[in-house]
Amino acid sequence: MDIIFLEELRAETWIGIYPREKAMPQTVEISLQIGVSTASAGASDDIRDTVDYSVVVDRLRADLAAVHFNLIEALAEHVATYVLETFAVHWVRVSVAKLGMMPGVKRVGVIIERSL
Repeated sequence: MDIIFLEELRAETWIGIYPREKAMPQTVEISLQIGVSTASAGASDDIRDTVDYSVVVDRLRADLAAVHFNLIEALAEHVATYVLETFAVHWVRVSVAKLGMMPGVKRVGVIIERSL
């Protein structure tokens, strides 16, 4: 199994349980490792034979802008399911972080792995 990765993608979404968090969208940081065979793309040198990461980024940003989550765990599950179902890949590892949520803490987050 090969891995296509995207690191530290910043996206806007509605997330949180507190009124101040629900008042406006927040920036989250997402990293993905996507398990998929890249052998065909390596042989053909054709973008149609692989997962186009620019499409992943654009679609994920658009999707997240329209959804509200209470918990970061729910956001991570949503991203994993979205990637697995939308791009027909075998496996995904999702890291999601909220930035600057607590004094003295750069980011808080969760990492999950899901497969079909």
